Amino acid sequence: MKNPFYMKDIITITDFGRAELEYLFRVADNIIEDPLRFSDILKGKILGYAFFEPSTRTKLSFESAMKRLGGQTVGFSEPSKTSIKKGESFKDTLKMLEVYSDVIVVRHPADGAAKYAAEVCNKPIINGGDGKFQHPTQTMLDLYTIYRELGHIDGLVIGILGDLKYARTVNSLLLGLTNFKPKKLYLISPPLLRPREFILDFLSSSNISFELIERLGDVISELDVLYVVRIQKERFPDIMEYNKVKGAYRVSMRTLMDAKDSLKILHPLPKLDEIAPEIDNTKYALYYKQAQYGVFVRMALLLSILLEEVQ
Repeated sequence: MKNPFYMKDIITITDFGRAELEYLFRVADNIIEDPLRFSDILKGKILGYAFFEPSTRTKLSFESAMKRLGGQTVGFSEPSKTSIKKGESFKDTLKMLEVYSDVIVVRHPADGAAKYAAEVCNKPIINGGDGKFQHPTQTMLDLYTIYRELGHIDGLVIGILGDLKYARTVNSLLLGLTNFKPKKLYLISPPLLRPREFILDFLSSSNISFELIERLGDVISELDVLYVVRIQKERFPDIMEYNKVKGAYRVSMRTLMDAKDSLKILHPLPKLDEIAPEIDNTKYALYYKQAQYGVFVRMALLLSILLEEVQ
């Protein structure tokens, strides 16, 4: 298959179908099998990053990915220490970073920020998370983790637990899963945090079987994958709304008493108290390995964006 990512912007997961995602998975597989073969392949290339909100994992993952490929990085993750503080516009900040970079990762609290960046820049833009709905590279690594660890995504029963309304990792993942054929999705949350109607409509129109439920215990025995997200205070427009649902769920060993031995638990991190620490070193926990796979997926993506042919 011809490289579908060459010089492309990565704005939303819905821009890519199953064939493109499986292409990326194969490149990631190749990197894992022989990382030294790729260690200098992007020498002379520079990744720029413009992070307008806090991030640890996404930023470090991209930096690690680029450096493992022989490239370098420039950018900022604290806007208060840049010319933005002097009044420089979002557009001008990006245009300056474009001068210094071959590809740019943008993270921003506003919906549509990455799309706007792609409109004003000629270099490829990667959405490192913007607003409430888009985090395409997180979805790519989430899907790859399931594929790599379980061998397939089709036919699985997947539970998604926590904030299904405001968490962009969840919104993006639900959209990405429509490229595959899971047996069933259980969307587990308080009524206040159920997915938005347009997400549910998208699942329905994609013939994805799903069910909205409130109790993890009702379905834990059926699950092949449990994807947990924290209830994110920073995403709530009303603190009173957050106070109603904070601490609504906690996954412990007691919770997993009826789980399959093969159950895998994913989490985009950071996690707070929604997963008990006692689970971290069990056969169920996959979230730290998930983060490791994130480096390989982002290596595969950077390779595919910057090189026309990826061997």
